[in-house]
Amino acid sequence: MGRDPFAPEEPSLQDVLDALDDPDCRAVIERLDEPMTVAELAEASGIPKSTLYRKLDLLSEAGLVEEQLDVRADGRHTKRFVVDFEEVRVSLGEDNAIELGVERRDRTPEERLSELWSEVRKET
Repeated sequence: MGRDPFAPEEPSLQDVLDALDDPDCRAVIERLDEPMTVAELAEASGIPKSTLYRKLDLLSEAGLVEEQLDVRADGRHTKRFVVDFEEVRVSLGEDNAIELGVERRDRTPEERLSELWSEVRKET
């Protein structure tokens, strides 16, 4: 079977290290034990929304947080954020090159549908 077309691209080592070095980013990861909106995250973490949007962008670029779209019948959709990894490994590979490994959890059918819908909305 081929590569999952909805699987995120592997992030750069620098993006992951930058995100994990940021105390606010770590606070976001610690609070995301379930999908949350920006408002819910702001309340849970005490981080202002304006700052939180920047931190979520940083975490998304690093492939550590994923945006999901809750599709509702009334047409008002809600964005929720979830942690998108189980483990991050930094190791020394051949020729002493630093290597990054990001282990991801299996996605549920609902998450895969949300990803598909998000991609469709980006195209329209």
